Amino acid sequence: MRPILALLVSASALAALTGCRPAADALAAEQAKPVAQTQDAEFAVPGTIVHTLPASAQGRVYQIYVKTPFGYDAPENANRRWPVIYLNDGPYTFQVASGVTHLPYKFDRLEQAILVGISYAQGEDGMKSRRRDMTPWRDPSLPSASGGAAQYLAFIKGQVLPFVESRYRADPRRRVLAGQSYGGLFGAWVTVTEPELFDAYILTSPSLWYGDRTLFKAEAAYAAGNKDLKARIYLATGELERPRPGSDAEDMVGDQQAFAKALRERGYRSLKVRDEIMDDTFHETTFPVGLVHGLTWLFPKG
Repeated sequence: MRPILALLVSASALAALTGCRPAADALAAEQAKPVAQTQDAEFAVPGTIVHTLPASAQGRVYQIYVKTPFGYDAPENANRRWPVIYLNDGPYTFQVASGVTHLPYKFDRLEQAILVGISYAQGEDGMKSRRRDMTPWRDPSLPSASGGAAQYLAFIKGQVLPFVESRYRADPRRRVLAGQSYGGLFGAWVTVTEPELFDAYILTSPSLWYGDRTLFKAEAAYAAGNKDLKARIYLATGELERPRPGSDAEDMVGDQQAFAKALRERGYRSLKVRDEIMDDTFHETTFPVGLVHGLTWLFPKG
């Protein structure tokens, strides 16, 4: 896999945000100097280590991208354990999560967490990999394999979680699963399959329409056999993610509202649900906004 492109906050932007005008002026003068440039330059996300895990039971190989919090290696934090945010669609979501948390973490606006991005299967097209891994049910009408969520969840349970929790000072009681689109569908399915595997879920633009909305049947089946659901679930969909000319064909806004309503009406004692419709966002722009809102709800400071 090629190195991960970074979403970096420039020093000039940081100086402006912190009101440090002299430093900003000095940096601007430095940036005005001619510099050598290379074609297709790439950068690693600072503070990130990429691990390649052993092959899954199906022979697929995945990487995980791990970014530790500021101060992780400080002596005073030697015995501290940290919450972990696991992100499906890692080549995209991990970059976003790293970028949008950089300043809030640095200036102590949110409780920090270890970030873990899960790659697509190596050597596979990303869309084909995610379509197979994040869909709970097979759909023969799709152009490539689907319905592999059970195998993907087994890989996360059997390899990703044990690796992170043995290699890093991760708190197994504070796992968060974050996903967008098919990743949101996968997370919603986990909440009604093994909800206690994670403490919390951040699900943006979840594709609840998939498979003729079979997820709603799965939720009803869980409710029929369980009196409680121990999880915190944050849901966010863009207000433009509904049928209209030139937009999405599915009513993702309506589906999210119906899913949140169904969960609340069960009366689960331990369940906490927050759902939002994001102003002016569509399917491709909801995740960064929803992620920030979800993290603010789950990890407030002060």
